Amino acid sequence: MKYGYLILVSILLLSGQLFAQQYVKTETGVKTKLQSMDVEVKFYSPTIVRVIKSPEGVSFDKQSLSVIKTPEKIDLKICDNGKSVILSSSVLNVILDLQTGKVSYQDSKGKSLFTEKDYGTQFTSTLDVQKQSYFARQAFILDKDEAIYGLGQQQNGRLNQRGQRFVLQNANMQVCIPFFQSIRGYGVFWDNYAPTTFNDNPQELSFESLGDCSDYYFMYGGNGDGVVAQMRDLTGQAPMLPLWAYGYWQSRERYKNQNEIVGVVEKYRNLKVPLDGIIQDWQYWGKDSVWNSMSFDKNTYPDPQGMVNKIHQMKAHLMIVAWPGFGPLTNQYKELMQKNMMINFDTWPPQSGAKPYDPYNSVARDIYWDYLNKGVFSFNTDAWWLDSSEPDHINVKDEDFDQPTYLGSYRSVINAFPLMHVKGVYEHQRATTSEKRVCILTRSAFAGQQRFGANTWSGDIVSSWKTLQKQIPAGLSFSLCGIPYWNADIGGFFLWEYNGWNALKDKSYHELYVRWIQFGAFTPMMRSHGTDAPREIYQFGKRGDWEFDAIEKYINLRYQLLPYLYSTAWGVTNHSESIMRALYMEFAADKNVHNITNEYMFGRSILVAPVTEPMYISKQDDKVVEDFSQVKTHKVYLPEGSVWYDFWTGKKHQGGQTLDRKAPIDIMPLYVKAGSILPFCPKVQYAAEKKWNNLEIRIYPGVDSVFTLYEDETDNYDYEKGKYSEIPMKWNEKTHSLTIGDQKGMFPGMLTNRKFNLKLISGNNNGLKPNPDKITKTVVYSGKALTVKL
Repeated sequence: MKYGYLILVSILLLSGQLFAQQYVKTETGVKTKLQSMDVEVKFYSPTIVRVIKSPEGVSFDKQSLSVIKTPEKIDLKICDNGKSVILSSSVLNVILDLQTGKVSYQDSKGKSLFTEKDYGTQFTSTLDVQKQSYFARQAFILDKDEAIYGLGQQQNGRLNQRGQRFVLQNANMQVCIPFFQSIRGYGVFWDNYAPTTFNDNPQELSFESLGDCSDYYFMYGGNGDGVVAQMRDLTGQAPMLPLWAYGYWQSRERYKNQNEIVGVVEKYRNLKVPLDGIIQDWQYWGKDSVWNSMSFDKNTYPDPQGMVNKIHQMKAHLMIVAWPGFGPLTNQYKELMQKNMMINFDTWPPQSGAKPYDPYNSVARDIYWDYLNKGVFSFNTDAWWLDSSEPDHINVKDEDFDQPTYLGSYRSVINAFPLMHVKGVYEHQRATTSEKRVCILTRSAFAGQQRFGANTWSGDIVSSWKTLQKQIPAGLSFSLCGIPYWNADIGGFFLWEYNGWNALKDKSYHELYVRWIQFGAFTPMMRSHGTDAPREIYQFGKRGDWEFDAIEKYINLRYQLLPYLYSTAWGVTNHSESIMRALYMEFAADKNVHNITNEYMFGRSILVAPVTEPMYISKQDDKVVEDFSQVKTHKVYLPEGSVWYDFWTGKKHQGGQTLDRKAPIDIMPLYVKAGSILPFCPKVQYAAEKKWNNLEIRIYPGVDSVFTLYEDETDNYDYEKGKYSEIPMKWNEKTHSLTIGDQKGMFPGMLTNRKFNLKLISGNNNGLKPNPDKITKTVVYSGKALTVKL
């Protein structure tokens, strides 16, 4: 029988009456009517299933803003048992209960994974302005002790989000993504852009939003990394950022003229402290009435081209801020308002009359880019800071949410604002040039934003130890939603607890800043920023001062690890991997890691344990007291299932134990998983200063391991055309040998000969001295496979 024909499949006995229950086979699943609902179960792949439910007979046309995948043609078996329809792929069994409407999920062996609640879908009629709509609610049942992760960036200090209730609505410091993944290896994405109530209690887990339908995607990946890969398959892959984006970035609120911002780069170069990016914050355009005019004020920035040229001559890159709102005297405001492409509510700055544009409208996005391109990008600037991308909403009134956008009421699409805003800039720059990779810093996000070259930061956070503690689970939760690029203002944005500018004289703030920059060195973007007081390295003293030396040490370490980080980034782009990884992604069998909020994996090899409490400086009777007389310790849990090497000393430790690791002010505990290969480059002043022709390769033995060194032209999109190279490395534990395989691929300027300085970490150090292991062998590599016994 052909697909699309109605098939009578069962006679259900309900309350003594007979009901004929029907369903329709489709090419991707089934459709049916039950419980006064239209229901469709639709396979997008053997591992991804979409479930759409809507009030019976209500028509709607939904085009997802997040999902770009189209259903694959798969081998799908459909049968029924009189009460349920069973849809089976090679990986999943999906059971639709024809009486209650419940959809449940099993693996191919029949093991239960996840289930809706019986009669768990509800629709409550409402008006969305003048449009008939509904509050759609879907309830699920989880196992009692089942841990779940994600929901974007929540500043609640938690990793496991069981027992939580949130109204998921994007705001400064709160990035809301209605997605979670389970310790059981599956994920759920609720595809809705309105404010969404997420509620998990002992009875059920539920999503509830304004919308025409209940619409969610179930995906099975087997583990945390697998779920992230499924979410990327569904919503898009993350492109490569330029190599320089992974270097060190300096910013402040704000550089006030072109001489000041150029002078900061000059100072870093004179100090020989590495730097790749400098950031121009707001008001380079002048007064608030011309807010975000996307043009340089002639008094403070009289020669923008000369400014850009000087920064480039010093081998640094310039990021420029742009906002979604426009002041009333700007040309953008006038044109967009005349074309009904503004959303009529007040945005930042206060009392300026600024309004946000409508990024849901493709023509409005065209206009936005046209001004940004002519006024800023034409000077050959390098990167974008898309601030306030939620956007800021001030003088809030209920009717503000009734304002029309191109896709409906603002209320109905509010959470997708950053997605559409970032999309506009990314797609237009890609259309303008392929010679410069898009690099965007933004304050908010939604599902799918990873495909637009965006790096989200955690917002205008307060400088405190408590805030620093919260950034670790916030960043991990965000990454677990499939968006790999995240960072925070190193040192925190507001210095309220340190009396603003006086923070530079407050040694207790110096300790916090040093610990924060240590953490920042192991996030996808290393960026110092804040208000109230500047944060450049020289604001914290000079060489020989403990603050300066510790800051410089971690900036240098960031650059030495660039071959590892850039290769990890290639894994993100090419294999749907993650940079910041919750410990459970690697060690799910160890229940001790299921809610660890103060450690994580940086890539696949390095365990990071930031110090998030003061150790050496305290305040007593309003006086700051320094005490470095005794080295304090920091507790670090090493997950079971691996042997670990202390990064700093080389000492070997068994997993499954908690260590009291000594943590002097310049040491953040780092451990390397046995079976790791780490490449290190020599010290540089900027990311591309030296080619990788003399790398140190550290081998941490214990088990077989592999690593792929990735290289390309660093700042164009030719890698999408296959212009890149990979050098595979494989450690054989049994023979104690490293095989460096044939170099695969090529690109203009590729090295044809290089040295690898091989260093086998013995693990024999007593931990009291720096790592004593020396270079074991140096080999010359010309692109052909070679094997070295160590």
